[in-house]
Amino acid sequence: MWIMISGPYSSGAVNEHQRAANLRAMNEAALTLFRMGHVPVIGVNMALPVIDTGGAYDEVMMPLSLALAERCDACLRIGGPSRGADGEAERFIARGLPVYTRLEEVPAS
Repeated sequence: MWIMISGPYSSGAVNEHQRAANLRAMNEAALTLFRMGHVPVIGVNMALPVIDTGGAYDEVMMPLSLALAERCDACLRIGGPSRGADGEAERFIARGLPVYTRLEEVPAS
């Protein structure tokens, strides 16, 4: 399955170090999913290079992440509060697709 990892990136993060820690948590989950035979997708990883090029955070971050959510088969919602991550997860719920909250819930490929 193509599984989107949704978690906080900037929510609750007051500095670059905390945003990096949030992203690392998503990337660690992605590696585990990959080793389970899935294709992990993280919207932040897709959006940040585009944002770095044009400096258009609000224009790119969530629209690109939500567009990616439409292409995935399931969602792994990790971490703490985040309106953006919740919005991604809601896309899956609306389409009747699974939203996992722990890696242990994700079936092996």
